[in-house]
Amino acid sequence: MKPLVEILNDKCNLSYSCVRVCPVNAIEVKANRDYARIIPDRCIGCGSCTSVCPENAIIYRDSKSETKEILESKHKKVAIVAPSISGEFHDITDYRKFVQMIKLLGFDYVNEVSFGADIIALKYAELFKNFKGKYYITTACPVVVSHIQKFQPELVDNLAPLVSPMVATSKIARKLYGNDIKVIYIGPCIDSKDEANLFDGDGKIDSVLTFHELRELFDEFKIKESKVEFSEFDPPIGYKGSLFPIANGLLQAASISEDLLEGEVITAEGKMNMLNATKQFHKDIDTIKKHFNLYYCEGCLMGPGTTKNGRKFIRRTRVTDYANKRLKNFNKKRWQEEIDKFWNLDYSRTFVNDNQRIEMPSEDRINEILKAIGKEGKNPDLGCNACGYSTCRDFAIAVAKGLAKADMCLTFSLRNRHDYIKALKSTNEKLAQTQKALQESEEVAQKEKEAAKEASDTIGRMLQKLPSGVVILDKNLKIIHSNDSFIELLGEEAKSIDEVIPGLIGADLKTLLPFNIYNMFTHVFSSNENILNRDIHIEDKLLNLSVFTIRKGKILGAVFRDMYSPEVRKEEVLKRVTDVIDKNLAMVQKIGFLLGEGASETEQMLNSIIELYKMSKKE
Repeated sequence: MKPLVEILNDKCNLSYSCVRVCPVNAIEVKANRDYARIIPDRCIGCGSCTSVCPENAIIYRDSKSETKEILESKHKKVAIVAPSISGEFHDITDYRKFVQMIKLLGFDYVNEVSFGADIIALKYAELFKNFKGKYYITTACPVVVSHIQKFQPELVDNLAPLVSPMVATSKIARKLYGNDIKVIYIGPCIDSKDEANLFDGDGKIDSVLTFHELRELFDEFKIKESKVEFSEFDPPIGYKGSLFPIANGLLQAASISEDLLEGEVITAEGKMNMLNATKQFHKDIDTIKKHFNLYYCEGCLMGPGTTKNGRKFIRRTRVTDYANKRLKNFNKKRWQEEIDKFWNLDYSRTFVNDNQRIEMPSEDRINEILKAIGKEGKNPDLGCNACGYSTCRDFAIAVAKGLAKADMCLTFSLRNRHDYIKALKSTNEKLAQTQKALQESEEVAQKEKEAAKEASDTIGRMLQKLPSGVVILDKNLKIIHSNDSFIELLGEEAKSIDEVIPGLIGADLKTLLPFNIYNMFTHVFSSNENILNRDIHIEDKLLNLSVFTIRKGKILGAVFRDMYSPEVRKEEVLKRVTDVIDKNLAMVQKIGFLLGEGASETEQMLNSIIELYKMSKKE
């Protein structure tokens, strides 16, 4: 099954707006990747990221095709509709026409989730009334449930053991019409798509449509209010469950008191209020001594499956107006009979500990990253938010956890770019001076240049033929030489630089590799202890890395082998390298004259590579 929420790589422009709004750090930005990625296991389905992306690069799982297949089947089809419709579909003037529009899509029955909300509200009242010292968190909001299971599993036992109104209504529909029906929920929440997959039997929901998807189906089937007649919801009809879209509506549906002096339940809605509430419930429930009624959104009427930029209090007014209109001539006796009829169905549920928390990195590691991004000695609890994290410390923690990359920091990125530009400018000036000197001595050194060029080309071709990535670095860890295989391993960003600076000559290694891999090179340089055959990961690649000293304190070499590639024919490479040394040693001496390095250094570079391959072969 596709992830609930995903980012379209080709549209992502790394604005980090999604990173800023994600409440659980479920969005990662890796080194050498020019797009963000949602981590499905950490995602709680809140949908915050879907509404803030300036490029509309974030989408949630589409259920329209699945729904249309169900509507074409021979089964009886039941639509169970969330009471938030009154706040969302303001453009449809009469709810009875709305019901008929849904039936024209192919549904046999259209039932109200507000009746399921009535049942669950009364079950909460019963649970709270039978208080035995344990305080509960309501479970009508699937995002709250997902957040607790994944990021505060210590509160799993405090989740009220009741299904949501959506699942309760499915159970009621199957009791009414039989188990051989298809139930499709229509509502404002995208996490309901994942919640629906948790239930089988009488609680099974075959598909979940958001209000936005329902509008798209109306457009596709050319169904308009002006062309349809009236049609009532199929019974049972909801009572005060119609207020469920408002955060405290579920409590009012069961007449659960919210009196500040005597009430036993606290209601909190909205991202920050919900997050703070769960933290305080865990820490201070013995002082607070209340049940918590929590919603991630500002009531279900503002869910991510509704039309964007909706006005909360206008929607709230429409919900209450709709409820008042329905309740004027409400047959409460008939409603009570229906409640009694479905009261004894099994509305219980259990929860799991799905801990997705990442272990907090050490203070030394955090301080190391703060130093690397130029924040050492500064207040780490401040930040510009450009990276998507509220403070520099939070950003450093995310980098240490592997959720972010250092160059997301604007200060770090600008400083590196300035240093890189200065280095390139200096390199270009030196190249110009060298070119001038070569031109002045061209007549004298023509034959030497030709010989050097031939030897250099031979060596270059040899390195380019190697299937493994090879890079040679100076004492500042800037690239002296690299082959195509190395550039290929780094990805698209390195290829773009290679088009401007062939072979990445002069490039700073720390701008090309993840921070932890760059540290291996600095370790070898400072300790003169080679690192051989170390398995590493770069993005989705498994590589074998060897870093070794070519010239102590001056030159390093490294070989990256792709562990997923076919076996390299090592004997042939060894033979070719040895032949080049024997045949071209004299030419290499001339290369040393032009490149500023002696033939012994060149031989040493090549012999180091040979030794690496011999060692790999023995292992």
